[in-house]
Amino acid sequence: MALQVALIQPQIPPNTGNIARLCAATGSALHLIEPLGYSLSDAELKRAGLDYWDAVDLWVHPDWYAFRDAMDRSRCLYFSARAERSYWEAPYRANSCLVFGSETDGMPQRILEKHPERCFTIPMSGPVRSLNLATAVGIVLFEAIRVTTRARVPKGLAAPS
Repeated sequence: MALQVALIQPQIPPNTGNIARLCAATGSALHLIEPLGYSLSDAELKRAGLDYWDAVDLWVHPDWYAFRDAMDRSRCLYFSARAERSYWEAPYRANSCLVFGSETDGMPQRILEKHPERCFTIPMSGPVRSLNLATAVGIVLFEAIRVTTRARVPKGLAAPS
């Protein structure tokens, strides 16, 4: 089973479009947890995802509870600027679901409190509080791919010889 990416109430269409393109490029499913800060027909969303939307395994959940009921919680790893452990320590598995909070509110506090052992951050040494959501997803997703495919590189992701 492939890696999954979940976005809790994303607000910025180009971020979601870029993440959708990233998911298409890596064969990862994308879960959007409503309410969204935009319509799925938004022009900026479509533009950022280019013509790859047909290649995205897209799931839209009406709320957090519907997502939680659909996804085995043991597969979820949560990423937040407010977590303490580095994403390098995350126990990635081939079927992990990488969960990210919204651009405006971040990861809900209740998740950070309920699952501290499954919460991770991207360490930063500068004065920046957080990274762009699409950038953070890219960093974490490719680390998860690296860790889960040490013995084999997914088709299409290998460097040219």
